[in-house]
This record gives sequence, structure tokens and C-alpha cells, in this order.
Amino acid sequence: MTGDDYGDKDGQVRMELKYCEHCGGLWVREGGGGVYCEKCQGKVADLPAAKKKPGRIVLPAGRRAIVEDYEAEAAGGVA
Repeated sequence: MTGDDYGDKDGQVRMELKYCEHCGGLWVREGGGGVYCEKCQGKVADLPAAKKKPGRIVLPAGRRAIVEDYEAEAAGGVA
């Protein structure tokens, strides 16, 4: 996209309704602008940089639980 994609030749600027990716508040930004509201920009700038890039998320998978007499418990209901 070029800079012309966010405005027109009459000097009008496209505005977008956006939610802040830090606090979740709604605000209006210039087309293609930042992702944080003015209140949160300073807070986010002070956060430390990530030490490593996130990799593939793998959930721990253990052995399946074995329940004895499961059918009897299911048929009898919970006491």
C-alpha cells in the first residue's frame, strides 16, 4: 500500500475505528496507524523486548486416565 491508499487528492484522511491491543479501549486512528491508544503508547514502549521469538506451542500430552467402573458411575449418577 502506498500513502495514497489512506487519503484522497482533496486532503481528506481515512479514519478507522480500532481497539487498543494493550487496554482493549476503542479509539479512532488515521488509516494504517498504530495499534495502541495514546494512553498506552508510553506504557508499551517501557516494556522489555521479548527475549526469544515465540515458537510452536505444544501442549503436554500424558497418558490417558483410566477410570475403573466408569459405566457403573455414569449409570448410577452422582451421589
